Amino acid sequence: MRTASLDRRIRKEAMLLVREARAEMLRVPDLRGTAGELGTVTDIVDAGLGAGDLSRVKQYLPILDELVDEHVKRPPKSGARDYVESIGAAVLIALALRACVIEAFKIPSSSMYPTLEIGDHIFVQKFIYGVRVPFTNVKLLELRGPRRGEVIVFKYPCDEDRDYIKRVVALAGQTVEVRCNVVYVDGAAVPSELVAAKCRYLDYDEASQKWFPRYCSRYRERVTDDVYETFHDADRPIREKGIAEGVEATSGDTRDFPERDSLDPPNCSKPPPEESMGKPHAPQVLGKLVETKSQSIAKPCEQQLHYVVPPNHVFVMGDNRNNSNDSRVWGSVPIENIKGKALFIWLSYETFNWKRFWDLSGLRWDRVGEFVH
Repeated sequence: MRTASLDRRIRKEAMLLVREARAEMLRVPDLRGTAGELGTVTDIVDAGLGAGDLSRVKQYLPILDELVDEHVKRPPKSGARDYVESIGAAVLIALALRACVIEAFKIPSSSMYPTLEIGDHIFVQKFIYGVRVPFTNVKLLELRGPRRGEVIVFKYPCDEDRDYIKRVVALAGQTVEVRCNVVYVDGAAVPSELVAAKCRYLDYDEASQKWFPRYCSRYRERVTDDVYETFHDADRPIREKGIAEGVEATSGDTRDFPERDSLDPPNCSKPPPEESMGKPHAPQVLGKLVETKSQSIAKPCEQQLHYVVPPNHVFVMGDNRNNSNDSRVWGSVPIENIKGKALFIWLSYETFNWKRFWDLSGLRWDRVGEFVH
Protein backbone atom coordinates (compact mmCIF):
# COMPACT_ATOMS: atom_id res chain seq x y z
CA MET A 1 0.00 0.00 0.00
CA ARG A 2 2.80 2.42 0.95
CA THR A 3 4.77 1.41 -2.20
CA ALA A 4 1.83 2.24 -4.45
CA SER A 5 1.41 5.62 -2.78
CA LEU A 6 5.13 6.38 -3.20
CA ASP A 7 4.99 5.39 -6.89
CA ARG A 8 2.10 7.80 -7.47
CA ARG A 9 4.06 10.62 -5.85
CA ILE A 10 7.08 9.87 -8.06
CA ARG A 11 4.95 9.92 -11.23
CA LYS A 12 3.34 13.20 -10.19
CA GLU A 13 6.72 14.80 -9.43
CA ALA A 14 8.14 13.56 -12.75
CA MET A 15 5.19 14.97 -14.72
CA LEU A 16 5.60 18.36 -13.09
CA LEU A 17 9.34 18.48 -13.80
CA VAL A 18 8.81 17.43 -17.44
CA ARG A 19 6.22 20.20 -17.83
CA GLU A 20 8.58 22.81 -16.34
CA ALA A 21 11.48 21.63 -18.50
CA ARG A 22 9.42 21.71 -21.73
CA ALA A 23 8.20 25.24 -20.94
CA GLU A 24 11.76 26.46 -20.34
CA MET A 25 13.09 24.83 -23.52
CA LEU A 26 10.43 26.60 -25.56
CA ARG A 27 11.90 29.83 -24.27
CA VAL A 28 15.60 28.79 -24.53
CA PRO A 29 16.34 25.71 -26.72
CA ASP A 30 19.37 23.38 -26.31
CA LEU A 31 19.88 23.96 -22.61
CA ARG A 32 22.78 22.05 -21.13
CA GLY A 33 23.85 21.88 -17.53
CA THR A 34 26.42 20.19 -15.34
CA ALA A 35 24.33 16.99 -15.22
CA GLY A 36 23.72 16.77 -18.96
CA GLU A 37 21.46 18.13 -21.70
CA LEU A 38 18.03 19.15 -20.39
CA GLY A 39 16.20 18.08 -23.58
CA THR A 40 17.72 14.59 -23.63
CA VAL A 41 16.98 13.84 -19.95
CA THR A 42 13.48 15.26 -20.30
CA ASP A 43 12.77 12.94 -23.26
CA ILE A 44 14.04 9.90 -21.33
CA VAL A 45 11.83 10.63 -18.28
CA ASP A 46 8.83 11.43 -20.48
CA ALA A 47 9.28 8.19 -22.43
CA GLY A 48 9.54 6.23 -19.20
CA LEU A 49 6.26 7.75 -17.99
CA GLY A 50 4.58 6.91 -21.28
CA ALA A 51 5.82 3.30 -21.22
CA GLY A 52 5.09 2.81 -17.52
CA ASP A 53 8.77 2.11 -16.93
CA LEU A 54 8.96 3.46 -13.38
CA SER A 55 12.47 2.16 -12.76
CA ARG A 56 13.79 4.26 -15.63
CA VAL A 57 11.84 7.27 -14.33
CA LYS A 58 13.37 6.80 -10.87
CA GLN A 59 16.87 6.51 -12.41
CA TYR A 60 16.70 9.82 -14.32
CA LEU A 61 14.37 11.80 -12.08
CA PRO A 62 17.18 13.13 -9.78
CA ILE A 63 19.14 14.23 -12.86
CA LEU A 64 16.12 16.03 -14.31
CA ASP A 65 15.45 17.65 -10.93
CA GLU A 66 19.02 18.98 -10.79
CA LEU A 67 18.85 20.35 -14.35
CA VAL A 68 15.50 22.03 -13.75
CA ASP A 69 16.82 23.63 -10.54
CA GLU A 70 19.84 24.85 -12.50
CA HIS A 71 18.01 26.32 -15.49
CA VAL A 72 14.44 27.10 -14.47
CA LYS A 73 14.29 30.25 -12.36
CA ARG A 74 11.13 30.04 -10.28
CA PRO A 75 9.92 33.55 -9.36
CA PRO A 76 10.60 34.09 -5.66
CA LYS A 77 7.98 35.59 -3.41
CA SER A 78 8.43 39.30 -3.05
CA GLY A 79 9.12 40.81 0.35
CA ALA A 80 5.82 42.67 0.15
CA ARG A 81 3.92 39.44 -0.55
CA ASP A 82 5.60 37.69 2.39
CA TYR A 83 4.71 40.63 4.60
CA VAL A 84 1.07 40.69 3.47
CA GLU A 85 0.71 36.92 3.90
CA SER A 86 2.19 37.10 7.42
CA ILE A 87 -0.08 39.97 8.41
CA GLY A 88 -3.09 38.18 6.94
CA ALA A 89 -2.34 35.00 8.86
CA ALA A 90 -1.85 36.97 12.09
CA VAL A 91 -5.17 38.79 11.56
CA LEU A 92 -7.02 35.53 10.95
CA ILE A 93 -5.53 33.97 14.08
CA ALA A 94 -6.38 37.08 16.12
CA LEU A 95 -9.98 37.07 14.84
CA ALA A 96 -10.34 33.38 15.64
CA LEU A 97 -8.98 33.91 19.16
CA ARG A 98 -11.25 36.92 19.68
CA ALA A 99 -14.31 35.05 18.47
CA CYS A 100 -13.75 31.83 20.38
CA VAL A 101 -11.12 32.08 23.10
CA ILE A 102 -10.29 35.47 24.60
CA GLU A 103 -11.16 39.13 24.08
CA ALA A 104 -9.99 42.41 25.57
CA PHE A 105 -12.32 44.94 27.19
CA LYS A 106 -11.85 48.35 28.78
CA ILE A 107 -13.68 49.39 31.96
CA PRO A 108 -15.44 52.72 31.25
CA SER A 109 -17.31 53.41 34.50
CA SER A 110 -17.09 53.11 38.29
CA SER A 111 -19.95 50.60 38.62
CA MET A 112 -17.58 47.72 39.47
CA TYR A 113 -15.41 49.54 42.05
CA PRO A 114 -13.46 48.37 43.99
CA THR A 115 -13.02 45.19 41.91
CA LEU A 116 -12.47 46.99 38.62
CA GLU A 117 -11.56 50.64 38.15
CA ILE A 118 -12.01 53.09 35.30
CA GLY A 119 -9.09 52.57 32.92
CA ASP A 120 -8.61 48.87 33.70
CA HIS A 121 -8.14 46.73 30.59
CA ILE A 122 -9.12 43.10 31.09
CA PHE A 123 -9.09 39.84 29.20
CA VAL A 124 -12.34 37.87 29.06
CA GLN A 125 -12.49 34.10 28.63
CA LYS A 126 -15.15 33.41 26.00
CA PHE A 127 -15.29 29.67 25.41
CA ILE A 128 -16.22 28.68 28.99
CA TYR A 129 -19.88 29.65 28.42
CA GLY A 130 -19.91 28.40 24.83
CA VAL A 131 -18.41 29.53 21.52
CA ARG A 132 -20.67 32.08 19.85
CA VAL A 133 -21.31 31.88 16.09
CA PRO A 134 -20.08 35.26 14.75
CA PHE A 135 -22.78 37.96 14.38
CA THR A 136 -25.40 35.80 16.14
CA ASN A 137 -26.44 34.81 19.67
CA VAL A 138 -26.12 31.10 18.83
CA LYS A 139 -23.63 29.28 21.05
CA LEU A 140 -21.80 26.00 20.45
CA LEU A 141 -19.65 23.74 22.64
CA GLU A 142 -20.90 25.18 25.92
CA LEU A 143 -18.73 23.91 28.78
CA ARG A 144 -20.97 25.19 31.57
CA GLY A 145 -23.28 28.02 32.53
CA PRO A 146 -22.40 31.08 34.63
CA ARG A 147 -22.17 30.68 38.40
CA ARG A 148 -23.07 33.00 41.23
CA GLY A 149 -20.25 35.33 42.17
CA GLU A 150 -18.60 35.34 38.72
CA VAL A 151 -17.88 38.61 36.91
CA ILE A 152 -19.21 38.47 33.35
CA VAL A 153 -19.22 40.61 30.21
CA PHE A 154 -22.50 40.63 28.28
CA LYS A 155 -24.47 42.48 25.66
CA TYR A 156 -26.65 45.06 27.39
CA PRO A 157 -30.25 43.83 27.00
CA CYS A 158 -31.55 47.36 26.28
CA ASP A 159 -28.97 48.03 23.55
CA GLU A 160 -27.10 44.97 22.31
CA ASP A 161 -24.49 47.11 20.57
CA ARG A 162 -23.07 47.94 24.03
CA ASP A 163 -21.14 45.67 26.36
CA TYR A 164 -21.61 45.74 30.14
CA ILE A 165 -19.68 44.05 32.94
CA LYS A 166 -21.30 43.04 36.24
CA ARG A 167 -21.28 40.27 38.86
CA VAL A 168 -23.75 37.37 38.79
CA VAL A 169 -25.87 37.58 41.94
CA ALA A 170 -28.60 35.01 41.19
CA LEU A 171 -29.45 32.36 38.61
CA ALA A 172 -32.65 31.41 36.82
CA GLY A 173 -35.49 30.57 39.21
CA GLN A 174 -33.82 32.15 42.25
CA THR A 175 -35.27 35.10 44.12
CA VAL A 176 -33.51 38.42 44.79
CA GLU A 177 -34.28 41.17 47.27
CA VAL A 178 -32.13 44.07 48.49
CA ARG A 179 -33.04 45.88 51.70
CA CYS A 180 -30.78 48.49 53.34
CA ASN A 181 -27.84 47.30 51.20
CA VAL A 182 -28.22 43.65 52.30
CA VAL A 183 -28.68 41.26 49.36
CA TYR A 184 -31.01 38.30 49.88
CA VAL A 185 -30.98 35.34 47.49
CA ASP A 186 -33.72 32.76 48.02
CA GLY A 187 -34.49 34.50 51.29
CA ALA A 188 -30.96 34.14 52.73
CA ALA A 189 -28.69 37.15 53.21
CA VAL A 190 -25.42 37.07 51.27
CA PRO A 191 -22.70 36.93 53.99
CA SER A 192 -21.22 40.40 54.39
CA GLU A 193 -18.77 42.01 56.81
CA LEU A 194 -17.59 45.59 57.26
CA VAL A 195 -14.07 46.32 56.00
CA ALA A 196 -13.98 50.11 56.30
CA ALA A 197 -16.71 52.38 57.67
CA LYS A 198 -15.35 55.24 55.57
CA CYS A 199 -13.81 55.10 52.12
CA ARG A 200 -13.28 57.41 49.18
CA TYR A 201 -12.75 56.87 45.47
CA LEU A 202 -12.41 59.01 42.38
CA ASP A 203 -15.13 58.91 39.75
CA TYR A 204 -14.89 60.39 36.26
CA ASP A 205 -17.34 62.81 34.65
CA GLU A 206 -17.17 62.36 30.88
CA ALA A 207 -19.02 65.63 30.24
CA SER A 208 -16.46 67.78 32.07
CA GLN A 209 -13.62 65.26 31.61
CA LYS A 210 -12.71 65.67 35.26
CA TRP A 211 -12.21 63.34 38.21
CA PHE A 212 -14.18 63.99 41.39
CA PRO A 213 -14.42 62.25 44.79
CA ARG A 214 -17.23 60.02 46.05
CA TYR A 215 -17.58 58.73 49.61
CA CYS A 216 -18.59 55.22 50.58
CA SER A 217 -18.36 52.34 53.04
CA ARG A 218 -16.54 49.12 52.15
CA TYR A 219 -17.75 45.57 52.79
CA ARG A 220 -16.60 42.05 51.99
CA GLU A 221 -19.09 39.50 50.60
CA ARG A 222 -18.81 35.75 50.14
CA VAL A 223 -20.67 33.57 47.63
CA THR A 224 -19.59 29.92 47.91
CA ASP A 225 -15.82 30.09 47.27
CA ASP A 226 -15.84 33.61 45.77
CA VAL A 227 -14.82 36.42 48.13
CA TYR A 228 -14.98 40.00 46.87
CA GLU A 229 -15.40 43.53 48.19
CA THR A 230 -18.19 46.00 47.52
CA PHE A 231 -18.82 49.72 47.96
CA HIS A 232 -22.03 50.99 49.60
CA ASP A 233 -23.43 54.32 50.72
CA ALA A 234 -21.49 56.06 53.48
CA ASP A 235 -24.42 55.77 55.93
CA ARG A 236 -24.75 51.99 55.88
CA PRO A 237 -22.50 51.33 58.92
CA ILE A 238 -24.37 53.94 60.98
CA ARG A 239 -27.70 52.47 59.95
CA GLU A 240 -26.62 48.93 60.81
CA LYS A 241 -25.20 50.03 64.15
CA GLY A 242 -28.53 51.61 65.03
CA ILE A 243 -30.45 48.46 64.07
CA ALA A 244 -28.07 46.34 66.19
CA GLU A 245 -28.78 48.66 69.14
CA GLY A 246 -32.53 48.33 68.67
CA VAL A 247 -33.09 51.58 66.79
CA GLU A 248 -35.25 50.78 63.75
CA ALA A 249 -34.48 52.50 60.48
CA THR A 250 -37.19 54.94 59.41
CA SER A 251 -36.45 54.40 55.72
CA GLY A 252 -34.52 52.03 53.51
CA ASP A 253 -31.74 52.80 51.07
CA THR A 254 -32.34 54.59 47.77
CA ARG A 255 -31.22 51.47 45.90
CA ASP A 256 -33.50 49.00 47.71
CA PHE A 257 -34.96 46.39 45.35
CA PRO A 258 -37.69 45.79 44.37
CA GLU A 259 -39.00 49.28 45.03
CA ARG A 260 -41.72 49.29 47.71
CA ASP A 261 -44.13 51.36 45.63
CA SER A 262 -43.50 49.64 42.27
CA LEU A 263 -45.75 47.01 40.72
CA ASP A 264 -43.66 46.53 37.57
CA PRO A 265 -40.61 44.27 37.41
CA PRO A 266 -37.40 45.95 36.17
CA ASN A 267 -37.33 46.37 32.40
CA CYS A 268 -35.73 48.34 29.58
CA SER A 269 -38.25 51.16 29.78
CA LYS A 270 -36.79 52.26 33.13
CA PRO A 271 -33.18 53.30 32.33
CA PRO A 272 -32.66 56.99 31.57
CA PRO A 273 -32.59 57.83 27.83
CA GLU A 274 -28.80 58.09 27.72
CA GLU A 275 -28.47 54.47 28.86
CA SER A 276 -30.62 52.86 26.18
CA MET A 277 -29.97 55.59 23.56
CA GLY A 278 -33.52 55.01 22.33
CA LYS A 279 -32.39 51.95 20.38
CA PRO A 280 -34.67 48.95 19.79
CA HIS A 281 -33.94 45.82 21.77
CA ALA A 282 -34.98 42.18 21.69
CA PRO A 283 -38.29 41.36 23.43
CA GLN A 284 -37.63 41.05 27.16
CA VAL A 285 -38.59 38.17 29.39
CA LEU A 286 -39.70 39.86 32.61
CA GLY A 287 -39.20 38.36 36.03
CA LYS A 288 -41.98 38.22 38.62
CA LEU A 289 -42.50 40.26 41.77
CA VAL A 290 -43.79 38.28 44.76
CA GLU A 291 -44.91 39.91 48.01
CA THR A 292 -43.82 38.02 51.13
CA LYS A 293 -44.91 40.52 53.75
CA SER A 294 -47.41 43.31 53.51
CA GLN A 295 -45.60 46.54 52.80
CA SER A 296 -47.97 48.34 55.14
CA ILE A 297 -46.60 46.45 58.16
CA ALA A 298 -43.08 45.56 56.96
CA LYS A 299 -40.22 47.53 58.45
CA PRO A 300 -38.00 49.32 55.90
CA CYS A 301 -35.07 46.90 56.24
CA GLU A 302 -37.17 43.72 56.38
CA GLN A 303 -37.78 41.34 53.47
CA GLN A 304 -41.17 42.03 51.96
CA LEU A 305 -41.13 41.85 48.17
CA HIS A 306 -38.76 39.80 46.02
CA TYR A 307 -37.97 39.33 42.34
CA VAL A 308 -37.93 35.91 40.63
CA VAL A 309 -35.24 35.53 37.93
CA PRO A 310 -36.85 34.24 34.70
CA PRO A 311 -35.70 30.99 32.99
CA ASN A 312 -32.42 31.13 31.00
CA HIS A 313 -31.45 34.44 32.61
CA VAL A 314 -29.10 35.67 35.32
CA PHE A 315 -29.47 38.61 37.71
CA VAL A 316 -26.41 40.88 37.83
CA MET A 317 -25.26 43.78 39.99
CA GLY A 318 -22.26 46.08 40.08
CA ASP A 319 -19.94 45.85 43.08
CA ASN A 320 -20.37 49.61 43.56
CA ARG A 321 -23.89 49.01 44.80
CA ASN A 322 -25.12 52.60 45.05
CA ASN A 323 -23.55 53.71 41.79
CA SER A 324 -24.44 50.93 39.38
CA ASN A 325 -27.08 50.69 36.68
CA ASP A 326 -27.84 46.94 36.70
CA SER A 327 -30.56 44.28 36.86
CA ARG A 328 -32.30 46.23 39.61
CA VAL A 329 -33.13 48.82 36.94
CA TRP A 330 -33.47 47.04 33.59
CA GLY A 331 -33.98 43.37 34.45
CA SER A 332 -32.11 40.11 34.07
CA VAL A 333 -29.58 39.19 31.38
CA PRO A 334 -30.41 36.43 28.86
CA ILE A 335 -27.85 33.62 28.90
CA GLU A 336 -27.29 34.04 25.15
CA ASN A 337 -26.20 37.65 25.72
CA ILE A 338 -23.24 36.61 27.88
CA LYS A 339 -19.89 36.94 26.12
CA GLY A 340 -17.54 35.54 28.73
CA LYS A 341 -16.00 35.53 32.19
CA ALA A 342 -13.54 38.23 33.30
CA LEU A 343 -10.02 36.83 33.80
CA PHE A 344 -7.36 39.38 34.73
CA ILE A 345 -6.19 42.95 34.26
CA TRP A 346 -3.49 43.24 31.60
CA LEU A 347 -3.24 47.07 31.62
CA SER A 348 -4.48 49.82 33.93
CA TYR A 349 -4.09 53.57 33.84
CA GLU A 350 -5.76 56.65 35.29
CA THR A 351 -4.46 58.87 32.50
CA PHE A 352 -2.43 57.99 29.45
CA ASN A 353 -1.28 60.23 26.61
CA TRP A 354 -0.89 58.07 23.51
CA LYS A 355 1.08 60.89 21.84
CA ARG A 356 3.59 60.74 24.71
CA PHE A 357 3.56 56.95 25.13
CA TRP A 358 6.95 57.04 26.86
CA ASP A 359 5.39 58.89 29.81
CA LEU A 360 4.25 56.03 32.07
CA SER A 361 3.41 58.10 35.13
CA GLY A 362 -0.34 57.54 34.72
CA LEU A 363 -0.12 53.73 34.74
CA ARG A 364 -1.28 51.74 37.76
CA TRP A 365 1.49 49.14 37.86
CA ASP A 366 0.15 47.54 41.03
CA ARG A 367 -3.07 46.49 39.24
CA VAL A 368 -1.46 44.92 36.18
CA GLY A 369 -1.71 41.14 36.35
CA GLU A 370 -4.43 41.06 39.03
CA PHE A 371 -7.04 38.30 38.55
CA VAL A 372 -10.68 39.35 38.69
CA HIS A 373 -12.47 37.71 41.63
